[in-house]
Formats: sequence, C-alpha cells, structure tokens
Amino acid sequence: MSKKRRKKKAVHRNTFKRRYLLFSGGLVIVLSIVTVSWLFKNNNPPEQSLPGEINVVEAARLLDSGAFILDVRQLEEWQQYHIPGSTLIPLDQLEMRIQEIPKNQAVVVVCRQGNRSLEGRDILLSAGFDRVTSMAGGLLQWHSFGYSFNIGD
Repeated sequence: MSKKRRKKKAVHRNTFKRRYLLFSGGLVIVLSIVTVSWLFKNNNPPEQSLPGEINVVEAARLLDSGAFILDVRQLEEWQQYHIPGSTLIPLDQLEMRIQEIPKNQAVVVVCRQGNRSLEGRDILLSAGFDRVTSMAGGLLQWHSFGYSFNIGD
C-alpha cells in the first residue's frame, strides 16, 4: 500500500474517531441532563394520593390539615347537621358543579352512611381528581364518635 493511501486511510479513521467521540460526548451530556432533571423532579414528589375510603378518625385528621370536605347529601339533610366548614353539593348536582371543587387540595367526600360518598368519590376520580377519598360510616359515625357538627345553615 502506498504512503499516500495509508495517510488517506489514517485521516479517514481519525475523522471517524472524532465524529464518534463527539456523538458519544453529546449523548453523555444529554443523558446527564435527563438524569439530573429526573432526580430533581423526584426530590419534590407530588402529594400522595389518598386511599379509596377512610374512617372518621382519618377524616377528622384530614379536616384539621385543611382538606376540602364535600357533603353530597340533599339540602334538607345538610340543614339537620353537617361537618363545620363542609361544602354541600348534592350527588345529583355533582357533575354539573365539579368546577367548584379545588383540585389542589385533598377532598373527603361524606354523606349520611357512606354509600353516596363512594359514588361521589368515583365521579371525582373520573373527572381527574387524584387526592379524593370517601369517609366510611358517614355522618352517623362522625356524630357517634363525638366529633363536632353544625346544625342548620
């Protein structure tokens, strides 16, 4: 092989090596950025979702920590007694009034015994709410545990 041809092959090999090193270096940089972004994102995880159903003690704890309490009973039932600070949206109006419920807050759905609240929770989950739960036992159990409630409006 002539000297000229060997030099040409060596130049070609060096060009290939340079391109490979540039590509590899660029790939390493991109992977590093992605990894750092992922680590940063996971150091600030979103608030955890809630279990599908909680007891009244857990509901009271969530209320104390600022949860939105959604009462899905009818107006007449709510006027008899309700959890202080709760918001009334009857179950049959929930889908039409869903924009009244904050998505950036834990939501505890309550009713008289705990059946309608399960249905209300499912409506909210279907609408994209991820921090929503139902209170098992309803307001009858809330009252029997001695938690406070309001009477009337």
